Amino acid sequence: MIQLTDIVKRYHTRQGEHTVLDRINFQVAVGEKVGILGRNGSGKSTLLRLISGVEPPTSGTITRSMSVSWPLAFGGGFQGSLTGLDNLRFICRVYGTTTEDKIPFVEEFSELGKYFREPMKTYSSGMRSRLAFAISMVIEFDCFLIDEIISVGDARFHDKCQQELFEKRGDRAMIIVSHEVHNIRKHCSRASVIHNGLFHEFSDIDTAYDFYNSKI
Repeated sequence: MIQLTDIVKRYHTRQGEHTVLDRINFQVAVGEKVGILGRNGSGKSTLLRLISGVEPPTSGTITRSMSVSWPLAFGGGFQGSLTGLDNLRFICRVYGTTTEDKIPFVEEFSELGKYFREPMKTYSSGMRSRLAFAISMVIEFDCFLIDEIISVGDARFHDKCQQELFEKRGDRAMIIVSHEVHNIRKHCSRASVIHNGLFHEFSDIDTAYDFYNSKI
């Protein structure tokens, strides 16, 4: 179970504090797949970063009784001076798992070629995203956080991601954020909408989509 209780997230701006998320209450059970809709800039990605622990909330509590991934394709935790391979080794040590048996999969799946052994500061954003996704697949999580993952790579790479995540790991919990409802409709059983910092929960996707449509 993942439980968010009265979560608030504010950022300091030149015009004062800006509230991105305002008293969010939300939970996800083991194996449940939940979609979150919202316009660009509504706070969807911020919410995933809070759930993953990449950022702390301004106030409120997040309780995790299952292991949670970082947002898939998010490479913000990588060290640019290290190679892709060295970053894989570092992450495996952090999560207490072996490395050598995971190198062939990550090297093949990420399609980095010789750049797998080059410093990550030489990578494009797409290369970083492909490596982040590949590493996410070799660290076993109970819940995957998915932030517009279909935007990673071309159509062929997208198909690989779909098979690896949604077919091979179909029993895991997932939180999928998107502003494209067909992604939510395809993979989720219920959906919520973030609008003006508020979190609106719905028991079915059609009702959530109707609400989302009325606000865009």
